[in-house]
Amino acid sequence: MKTDQRSSANQITEGVIWKQLLLFFFPILLGTFFQQLYNTTDAVIVGQFVGKEALAAVGGPAATLINLLIGFFVGLSSGATVIISQYYGAGMRDNVKKTVHTAVALSVAGGAAMMLIGLFFSRPALLAMNTPAEILSQSAAYMRIYFLGIIPSLVYNMGSGILRAVGDSRRPLCFLILSCLANIVLDILFVKVLGLGVAGVGLATALSQVISALMVVRCLMRANDSYRLFPREIRFSPVLLHNIIRIGLPAGLQSTMYSVSNLIVQSAINTFGTDTVAAWTAYSRVDGIFWMILGAYGVSITTFAGQNFGAGKYDRIRKSVRVCLGMAAFTSVLLSTAVLTGGHVFLRLFTDDPNVIAIGLKIMRVISPSYVTYVCIEILGGTTRGCGDALPPMIMTCVGICVLRIIWIAAAVPMRTEISTVAFSYPLTWTVTSLLFVAYYLKGNWLKRCGG
Repeated sequence: MKTDQRSSANQITEGVIWKQLLLFFFPILLGTFFQQLYNTTDAVIVGQFVGKEALAAVGGPAATLINLLIGFFVGLSSGATVIISQYYGAGMRDNVKKTVHTAVALSVAGGAAMMLIGLFFSRPALLAMNTPAEILSQSAAYMRIYFLGIIPSLVYNMGSGILRAVGDSRRPLCFLILSCLANIVLDILFVKVLGLGVAGVGLATALSQVISALMVVRCLMRANDSYRLFPREIRFSPVLLHNIIRIGLPAGLQSTMYSVSNLIVQSAINTFGTDTVAAWTAYSRVDGIFWMILGAYGVSITTFAGQNFGAGKYDRIRKSVRVCLGMAAFTSVLLSTAVLTGGHVFLRLFTDDPNVIAIGLKIMRVISPSYVTYVCIEILGGTTRGCGDALPPMIMTCVGICVLRIIWIAAAVPMRTEISTVAFSYPLTWTVTSLLFVAYYLKGNWLKRCGG
C-alpha cells in the first residue's frame, strides 16, 4: 500500500536544497562529534592519568580491530537506512514497518555474533598484528570488555539509522549527547577515582552504550508513524533482509577492506615501537575531526538521495550532489588549515612526551594537507548507495584505496622505512580513488541502472 506519510517536518524532498542539506547535516555533525568524543575522552583520560602505554593500548591496534568489526556492521546496516529512506520517500508504509523490525533483528543477531568473536579472538588477533609486548595485555582486556557491550552499541546505531532515514537527525543527536556525557563521568570515576586503568575505560564505554540503546529503543517504541517499533514483531522478513544485504553487504565489505588495509598500516606502525603507536593514536583522534565531518556529509547525501530517489526526483539528486560537493570541499580546506596550524596544541591534549609529539607532527604534515582529495569518495559514493547502486562503489574503493594501500606498504616501506612513508599511503590512495569515483559518476550511467 502506498500512502503519503511525509510531514512538514521532513522536507528532504522539498524546499531549497542547500538549506535542507544543512538542516539535516548539522545534527548529524554534532552527533558524530559526540561519537568522536567517546574515543577522544578515553584517549585523553588514559593518556594523562595512566600513561602512554595505556594510550597506545586503547587507541592503537585494539581500536583498529574494533573498527574492523563495527565498520562491517555499520556498512551492512546502511542497507536498512537506504531501503527505509526509499520506502519512506515513496510513502510505502507497510514496507517501512517491516524493514524496521527486520533491521532491529539484524542488529541483535549481529551483536551476539560479534560479542563472541571479540571475546575469543581478541588476543590472537593482537598477536598477529605484532602488538608491542608492553601493551598487549591491556589491549586485550580493553577489547574484551568493549565487546561485552557490543549488542547495545549495534542496536543504537541501527535505531539512529532508522530515525535518520525518515529525516529525523535531531533525536539521535540528543541520545548521543546524553550517553557521551555519561561516558565522560564514568571514565573519570573508573580511571581517575577508582584507578581501574584501561579496564575502567572499557567498562565506561560499555555502560554508556547501554544507555544510548535504551533511549533510542524507547523513542522508536513511542513513534506515531510507520517506523514505530513493536518488540513482539522483531523478526526477519526474508525478502526485506535480502534487500538490506544486497545494498548493505557491499558497504560492509568496503568498510572491512578499509579496516584490513588499516590493520596492515597499523602493523607497519607497530614495528616502529610504542612511541610511534602512541603518536599515531593521538593523531588519529585529531584526524577524527575530519572523518566525523565528512561522514556527516556522507550520511546526509545518502539519506537525501534515497528519499528523493523514492519520490522520483532525479534532477534534485544531481543538484544536491553539486551543492554537497562544494560544501564538503570548502570544509576540508578549512580543516587542513586548522590542523596544520594547531597541530602541536592538539597533540598536547593527549601526551606531554616530546618524542611522541614530534612523531605525531610528522604524520600530520603528510596526511592533513590532502583532506580535500577524499571528498569525492564520500559524497559520490554516498549518493550512488542512496539510490541503490552499492556494488561499483565498493569495487572502486577496494581497488583504489585498500589494494593500492596494501601494495604501497609492502613495496615502498621496506625501501624507505620511515613513518612518513607509511602515512603517505593515505593521500596517495585517496587521490586515485577520487578520480575513479568522478569518472564513474560522470560516465557510469549509474542512475539509469537504478531506475532513473
